[in-house]
Amino acid sequence: MEPYLRVGVISSTHGLKGEVKVFPTTDDPERFRKLKTVFLDTGKDYQLLTITGVRFFKNQVILKFKEFQDINEVERYRGRDLLIKREQAVPLGENENFIVDLIDLEVFDDTEQRLGILTDVLQTGANDVYVVETEEGKEILLPAIPSCILEVDLENGRMLVHVPEGLL
Repeated sequence: MEPYLRVGVISSTHGLKGEVKVFPTTDDPERFRKLKTVFLDTGKDYQLLTITGVRFFKNQVILKFKEFQDINEVERYRGRDLLIKREQAVPLGENENFIVDLIDLEVFDDTEQRLGILTDVLQTGANDVYVVETEEGKEILLPAIPSCILEVDLENGRMLVHVPEGLL
């Protein structure tokens, strides 16, 4: 399992004093108010940043970091991920998983036939949709609902699903 979880992506700078606009990738953007630090994926390593200011604007979070004082220092990090350690994550409920843990699982139907690899999770308003890529390169879209997702076995890297009639 990944030791770090992405909570946002720097989308742009904000103003001249080193603030950044962040597109949150967490279910609860308000959690940025509680975070004291995040890690910046610089492309070479993870840099620990201290959060000194949090504001919200439309669907974005505006963050100020102690380590950056002007726009020139943060400009190069546009498009970079902000991460937290797994231990800092909000506790999951029963039958909940982090998306990063689901990616690359082998997916089998309820007859144990291999369908493919889970490559993406689409977050829709009603429920998530799992994207499974077959060996032929086709995509199967599975609704992430209890009647379809029978078992998630992270330890063995597999998922057992029931494919609704007519979906394939």
